[in-house]
Amino acid sequence: MRLPWELLLLQSFMLCLADDYTLHGPVFIQEPSHVMFPLDSEEKRVKLNCEVKGNPRPHIRWKLNGTDVDLGTDFRHSVVEGSLLITNPNATQDAGMYQCIAANSFGTVVSREARLQFAYLENFKTRTRSTVSVRQGQGMVLLCGPPAHSGELSYAWIFNEYPSYQDNRRFVSQETGNLYIAKVEKSDVGNYTCVVTNTVTNHKVLGPPTPLILRNDGVMGEYEPKIEVQFPETVPTAKGATVRLECFALGNPVPTIIWRRADGKPIARKARRHKSNGILEIPNFQQEDAGLYECVAENSRGKNVARGQLTFYAQPNWIQKINDIHVAIEEHVFWECKASGRPRPTYRWLKNGEALSTRDRIQIEQGTLNITVVELSDAGMYQCVAENKHGVVFSNAELSVIAVGPDFSRTLLKRVTLVKVGGEVVIECKPKASPKPVYSWKKGRDILKENERITISEDGSLRIINVTKSDAGSYTCVATNHFGTASSTGNLIVKGNDSARQRIH
Repeated sequence: MRLPWELLLLQSFMLCLADDYTLHGPVFIQEPSHVMFPLDSEEKRVKLNCEVKGNPRPHIRWKLNGTDVDLGTDFRHSVVEGSLLITNPNATQDAGMYQCIAANSFGTVVSREARLQFAYLENFKTRTRSTVSVRQGQGMVLLCGPPAHSGELSYAWIFNEYPSYQDNRRFVSQETGNLYIAKVEKSDVGNYTCVVTNTVTNHKVLGPPTPLILRNDGVMGEYEPKIEVQFPETVPTAKGATVRLECFALGNPVPTIIWRRADGKPIARKARRHKSNGILEIPNFQQEDAGLYECVAENSRGKNVARGQLTFYAQPNWIQKINDIHVAIEEHVFWECKASGRPRPTYRWLKNGEALSTRDRIQIEQGTLNITVVELSDAGMYQCVAENKHGVVFSNAELSVIAVGPDFSRTLLKRVTLVKVGGEVVIECKPKASPKPVYSWKKGRDILKENERITISEDGSLRIINVTKSDAGSYTCVATNHFGTASSTGNLIVKGNDSARQRIH
């Protein structure tokens, strides 16, 4: 029967010719990603991807919102080559955060979390809407009020059964869905219908028509712009993303819209303006694009300004990952991982999928992990996790602890060493061993004691100076550690009277 440490050694050193068969812990090839699944999909099946390699072949399980997915009790769930398949998905039961966990005899790793959401768009509840009565020349807002939904929406309006076009007088907000008319004219009289489309499912629903009529108590006089569509005071924007800012004002005469930066810098040339300047779009957002932006609405009666701060953020991105380490027992391990990101990422560490904290021999400080006097129990799979409020990234590595008794099979002492009387000789002793062994030497059957001529160095080498004829004989190096003792013997032959120095390798 083999001891546990012997089994560990067999795993650690048993290498096959093909790299695919090298024993190692689980490694992710593909981790799950967020999924937005259309509830009305004809497929009736959703797949969360997870692909892992490892030898022995890793066992894979899944968690939903931190609880194991029970494949035995729910026939709708199955794991196929690591990926989770859900048939007849149910929004109530299946929505949430999923995580793939892979384990073999070397340890366990956990994947990033992936959210499963269900996209849908219900019908409008109301069938009729009240008539809107406005004066000619007055500004007006027609509310869309989209029905219950999940997934991004897009909005359009129908005017008297024809698509309502947008110009400097009309604007449809893709944030609120509302239709804004800066200054109502006689030609605006009619029925208005909001059209809502779910961009994930492409399902489209029409709201009830809203009749618009003109009041007969006169025409609205001129007035200064009133900004009705305004971007938020703070707009966090991801690195590389496209940001869209909306701004539209009611007024008589119809206001013009201009965009500017409050700091006086010009807006980046890559920026685009749409819908009669009602939309400012900045693609590939970068740190230099951040700042305070202003939308200025102006007509002959005055002007109004809306302001909002565009802030830059970036999900964590690895600068330095951790790598596999093979370390001798009782030595030290130091790992460091670094990630960029805005805000600056924080770090945490996992061992075999469980949180690791500072204790005894283990010291954790942000992205560094230090293990002193490594033990066999420290072997396993480690993960450095860098995260900020915008994202999380994992870096994985395996710690292999090498524990083996002294072995001279490949590093025997030299069979014969020659030295001259009065000279100096060094006989090296280099067995393979982990941890580092304690060395002793014998001459013949007697323990060799150190003196002013004979010394044993830390690396086990035997050094004899001012060699005499009586130093000739057989010498044995004995190496001992927790896992065993081994020895190797060689002969020292002393010749002549001339001084010489020889180092034997």
